Parts: sequence; C-alpha cells; structure tokens
Amino acid sequence: MLNWEDPLAKFNEPAFKPQHEEHHPRAGDGIVSNEALMNTAGAAPVVNPTPPANEAVIAATPVEAFHEEEPETDLTGTGLEDIEMGAERIQVDDKKIINCRADLNQLVPFKYEWAWQKYLDGCANHWMPQEINMTADLALWRDPNGLTDDERTIIKRNLGFFSTADSLVANNLVLAVYKHITNPECRQYLLRQAFEEAVHTHAYQYCVESLGLDEGEIFNMYRELPAVARKAEWALPFTKHLADPNFHTGTAEHDQKLLRELIAFYVIFEGIFFYVGFTQILSMGRRNKMTGVAEQFQYILRDESMHMNFGIDVINQIKIENPHLWTESFQQEAVQMIREAVELETQYARDTMPRGVLGLNAPMFEEYLQFIANRRCSQIGLAEQYPGAGNPFPWMSEVLDLKKEKNFFETRVTEYQTGGALSWD
Repeated sequence: MLNWEDPLAKFNEPAFKPQHEEHHPRAGDGIVSNEALMNTAGAAPVVNPTPPANEAVIAATPVEAFHEEEPETDLTGTGLEDIEMGAERIQVDDKKIINCRADLNQLVPFKYEWAWQKYLDGCANHWMPQEINMTADLALWRDPNGLTDDERTIIKRNLGFFSTADSLVANNLVLAVYKHITNPECRQYLLRQAFEEAVHTHAYQYCVESLGLDEGEIFNMYRELPAVARKAEWALPFTKHLADPNFHTGTAEHDQKLLRELIAFYVIFEGIFFYVGFTQILSMGRRNKMTGVAEQFQYILRDESMHMNFGIDVINQIKIENPHLWTESFQQEAVQMIREAVELETQYARDTMPRGVLGLNAPMFEEYLQFIANRRCSQIGLAEQYPGAGNPFPWMSEVLDLKKEKNFFETRVTEYQTGGALSWD
C-alpha cells in the first residue's frame, strides 16, 4: 500500500532505488510509474529491481534521449509568449476583442475606453457582505409569525439558485471567456468581474450563515429542486466549448461559438435568469422584511447590471469587427435562445410563488420577463419579440439609480461607492 501521508516514502526504500545514480527509468525497465501506481486500486506495486542487461549502454546514453519530444504549444495571444527584445510598441489599431496577435501585456494605449471605465466603476463600487447588518433578518426569520411559508420559500430558493449561478458565471469567466478575449483592458474588467462573482458567492454564504440555514440544502439545491436545476442545466452546455483546452477561435465556426456563449451568459443568464429572484427579494425589502438579505441583493444587482452591460458591449464590438459572424441564421438562433430563456424563467416564477405573494404573481412576471427580453434583443441588434410588453415593476429601475439610493431600506446609507459618481445612462 502507498503511504498517503508521504506518497513518495516507498520510493526511498532500497527496492525502489535505481541501481546507478545515472540510470533513468524508461518503459520496460521494470519500474512502475507514479501514474500506474495511482491507477492500481489498492494493489501492491509490482517491481522488478533487476537491472536490465544493457545497463551500461543506458547509463552512457544522454538524458535527452529518453524524453519524448513534446508538441509546441501555441501561446500567441495569451500574453505568455517568449519575450521578443526590440519588438515594436503596441499601437491602438493593433488591438482587437478576439483573435488579436498583439502583445496582451501592454495595457495602454486603450482602444476600448468603455472597458477601462467599467473597470474603474467596478472598483468604485467595492463592497463586502459582512458590512451589512443581518440582526433584524435573524430576528424575523426566528419569529414563527415573522414570515409566511411562501416568503420563506422565496428566500431559500433564491439563495439556492444564486449561490450556484454566480459560481457557474465565475467558472465560465476564469476557465473559458478570459482566454479567448484578446484585449488587455477588457481582460482587466473581467478580472474585476471574477472578483465580484466571488463576493456574491460570499454574500449568499453570509446570508445562509447569518440565518442559520442548512448549508447543504441551500448549496446543493441545484441538484435537488427542478425549478433551480433547470436554469443551471440550461447554462452548462454553453461553456463546454470555451473550456475545452483544444478549442481556439480564429474560424467563423469557432468565433460564432464564442459569440453564442457570450450571449448565453451575459444576455440571458445574467440579463434574464436573475431578474425574477432580484425582484422577489427586493420586493421583500421594500416591505421592510429581510432588509439585510435585500440589501445584499441590491448591491449584487448593481454589479450584475454592469457585468451585463459590459458583456453586451463586448458582443456588439465583436459584431462590428467581425460582421460575417452576424448571419441571419445566427440571429434566429440567438432569438430562439432568448425566447427559451423567457419560458424557463417564467416557469421559475410559477414554481417559487404558486399562490402569489408580496403583491406579486406569476402572470406579472411573465410580462416583466417579456419586457426585459425586448430590451435585451434591442441591445444586441435583434428585433423585439414581445410587442406591447410593459414593465409592471417600475420601481426596479429606481433601484439601479444611485442618485436616488439614500437609505432605501431604512437600514443604512446604500450609496456604497468608494469614490466618484457612476452614470447608468
């Protein structure tokens, strides 16, 4: 058996030591590789300590002869290429959102000022979950008459969905999107976004801990409740191509895959799938219920709105620089994705509030989601899909207006910028 406290301990025993210091093991030597050992489930390693007959020849052979030649990895565009002394400085026209061959380590000169400004705005928006007082929430949650069963369901279901959703978004950013966006100022914002997704996951954990909820129930809800699982399952396929280490942009087919997955995560996942939960939780806060949780979600909504707007800017910039990708068939596919998302999110509203609560009901959310979807379509240059859909929750727009945000939940000042003023126009 292997000693798991010191996996290499056995290799220090005489039976595992090569007979000569210069001997380098190779296939057929009778020495079992670490990989083979790990793949032998519980079996004792088979070792032949007898040196091969041609050991003298082996000892005299250069070490390099035993190393297989590894294929070269194309690092162009990653920022990890070999440093070329005397190379020219980057010019603005050298930069592109995708498929750029220029040095990604040179942040300036900026080509996309909007990306840098969003990075600065994100930094000005810095906040941490533990800054928010959860005392009133805990007292209300513990009070058997404080909340109805439907209100408790809304809190738990949304904590369950969002805790998974922001992890999915963060993983997609770090493992997939970042490496395919070949512009340093955009990458700078993506790094800020990835941190904010971590803060959001922290916020959900902080709410769960503060209220004394079952952590396993909340964080595993996407595997146990169909209403939560459906949205997570919808998103997963849209990150598989980008996360594949063999996937590279540069062809029309692969560039469209990237564009499709950016639409899936920025326009739909963050731009449609989040809005039922945001509205439900913020509506509770407006009624002076669960004000701490509502304040956390208010800050998260601000961040997510900026994430979505950044993603839409990236999508539109890719369209400008690569008009051949925006084909009629691709547009129809994007429309179908959006319409499918509206159906899924409408069903989520029905599942989380079957009887109506807080003055809200599922039909109101169906119209609201159609209104949101129309906005998302127009933002990326698609025709509106739901003519005449109105906004039954105009107060949601006020939540995003920082200038009107003083003491919204009567708990604290919620203008949480660390400096400067944001413009949401």
